[in-house]
Amino acid sequence: MKIMAFVLLLLAVACLGGGRGTEVSYVPEEGFVPSKEVAIKIAVAVWEPIYGAEKIAAEEPYRATLADGVWTVEGSLPEGSKGGVALARISRKDGRILRVIHGK
Repeated sequence: MKIMAFVLLLLAVACLGGGRGTEVSYVPEEGFVPSKEVAIKIAVAVWEPIYGAEKIAAEEPYRATLADGVWTVEGSLPEGSKGGVALARISRKDGRILRVIHGK
């Protein structure tokens, strides 16, 4: 009987886990990426190591639009220029980088 009680106690402790792994961190009401300015800063920080700071700086100004909780940030080219621009998709809620590409 004592062994059964001990096993049940161990099982209960294992199931409860002391609350580990169930903590929920603070999430701002507007998400971790609340504005286009923040989205642009994140996108540039991701693009520069991949494509080079000089190339990314040449794509200013950047545009950021929000749709369905996802920021789409794009570079731009001077009018009449040929080529593609950097694009990043970033989750407004948690800042996850969902997509990074550069057109040709």
